[in-house]
Amino acid sequence: MPGSAAIELASPANRTQITRALLRLRELILSGEFAPGERLSELPLVERLGVSRTPLRLAFTALEHEGLLRGLPGGGYVVRGFTEADLRDAIELRGVLEGTAARFAAQRGSGRDQLRTLRTINDAIEELVHQADYESFENYVELNERFHAQLLALAHSPMLDRALDGIVSLPFAGPSAAFVFTEAELPESRDVLIVAHYHHRAMIEAIARREGARAEAIAREHALLALRNLEIVLSHREVLEQLPGARLIALRPSATEPLT
Repeated sequence: MPGSAAIELASPANRTQITRALLRLRELILSGEFAPGERLSELPLVERLGVSRTPLRLAFTALEHEGLLRGLPGGGYVVRGFTEADLRDAIELRGVLEGTAARFAAQRGSGRDQLRTLRTINDAIEELVHQADYESFENYVELNERFHAQLLALAHSPMLDRALDGIVSLPFAGPSAAFVFTEAELPESRDVLIVAHYHHRAMIEAIARREGARAEAIAREHALLALRNLEIVLSHREVLEQLPGARLIALRPSATEPLT
């Protein structure tokens, strides 16, 4: 039973243990506590996380669904590693899926209240994109996640929802991704956020006019901004190393690094 479905069907007591195990184990993986390819042992983690084996195993299953763990043929799990190409592919695939969501939203029609919600979120984003403080960027991340969630809701497609869930759960491929936090430290990428905001506005108008092809094209172009942001971050290794999940990435040697 993949991902959150197992958690939803568990008893309240087990659900609490599963959630605790899932959140803590995800945090350990993203912080680099375990190296890519490292096998996770149940007994030490049971003691460390303070949960029983069943909730821990369900947490393993959920994290495999998220893409952070890889199941072994003979049983057990290892931490999954990622290449730079994996990150790019995941972001581009998100663009394809969100483009489809935008097209569905335009073709299937969206109520005024739903579009008003989308506009309200984007108006709030507009007030933040020119701010330089870290708190503003944290608020931006939350609002941007809400915008993309609302866009997906307008598509009225459970199938598309499930397909996107497998992509955006990766720490590098979500609508905001961890990379957005670097905006506070890398001012050269600020233009990315400003353009992203205008993309949001154009998507809303295309959906309101029921222009499916245009809405899809804008959403796919929007994802390319995430690729641009990724390239900026990859060129600043000292910033990348501070981000959750950075130690899971197998980076190519930079031009300034000596060859060994």
